[in-house]
Amino acid sequence: MIVWINGAFGAGKSTTARELIELIPNSTLFDPEVIGGALRYLLPAKHLAEVGDYQDLPIWRRLVIDTAAAMLAEVGGTLVVPMTLLRQEYRDEIFGGLAARRIGVHHLLLAPAETILRERIAGREVPPDLPDGETRVRQWAYDHIEPYRAALASWLTADAHLVDTSALTPYQTAVRIAEAVGSGTLPACDIVQTPEPTAETLASGVLLFDEQDRVLLVDPTYKAGWEFPGGVVEPGEAPARAGMREVAEETGIVLDDVPRLLVVDWEPPAPPGYGGLRLLFDGGRLDSESAGRLLLPGPELRDCRFVSEREAADLLPPVRFERLRWALRARERGAALYLEAGVPLG
Repeated sequence: MIVWINGAFGAGKSTTARELIELIPNSTLFDPEVIGGALRYLLPAKHLAEVGDYQDLPIWRRLVIDTAAAMLAEVGGTLVVPMTLLRQEYRDEIFGGLAARRIGVHHLLLAPAETILRERIAGREVPPDLPDGETRVRQWAYDHIEPYRAALASWLTADAHLVDTSALTPYQTAVRIAEAVGSGTLPACDIVQTPEPTAETLASGVLLFDEQDRVLLVDPTYKAGWEFPGGVVEPGEAPARAGMREVAEETGIVLDDVPRLLVVDWEPPAPPGYGGLRLLFDGGRLDSESAGRLLLPGPELRDCRFVSEREAADLLPPVRFERLRWALRARERGAALYLEAGVPLG
């Protein structure tokens, strides 16, 4: 398992983590900061200059997942990870990727009072060989207090086990965490476990419309980007029935009739993905009462919304939007279409 220690910059995550690995048997420290440091040597400087934080790099998030899984496969036991995560979509992507590998994450938040936090930032040691280090490091921590406040107000306290460290030393904090882990009172995060594919997959999506003919899009917790309600077809399951099942699981909407096929799209493999067939069905129009019964939020979805075709273009990845665009044309014409990578053929 993983014990993920979250908190504002300067909250004492790293020092607490070092104390914690002495208290939890067979535990290992993994600091994702080292991946950010390595990317400075691996990626072109121009590419790095386009982002303000290495967490914004998809490669960083993928490498955190891959490295954590590889370390656990190598050494086993418990991995202690001190890392600030203030964006919920990044938390979902990383924890969801770990859950897909059957790795449970116990999420803790070190939360000293803001006055204490500022005092600790002011007294934080800075490497003497870092050019302008004192100014840059401290200012970085101060600049991220406001995003930390926003995360606290929106999702962080509901997601993580909070530990008020205002009056605690790092050792005392580590003792509390070790006791919570050892007693089983610290549950793993409730995030859907979607196994990573090992070959091409067949997936069914269902388009649901409101009374204004806007289409429903959902924002899954287990992967990045907006999607259609639906999911992977299980072995021996009919594709349309799989779409109906996923709609009920994700949104609470039970479809009485088997939906009509709109498009079959072949998605080519794009490593690390394997691609496969993607089907979209017409789930029909929901009245205002049914639309108001959508079950959100939940462990699988962060958000949902009904959008116009133009609005969908700003939310969906390009190929996924092309799939939607042609599905809407097929709905208008009453005839299903065959696509390859979002492009109609035949």
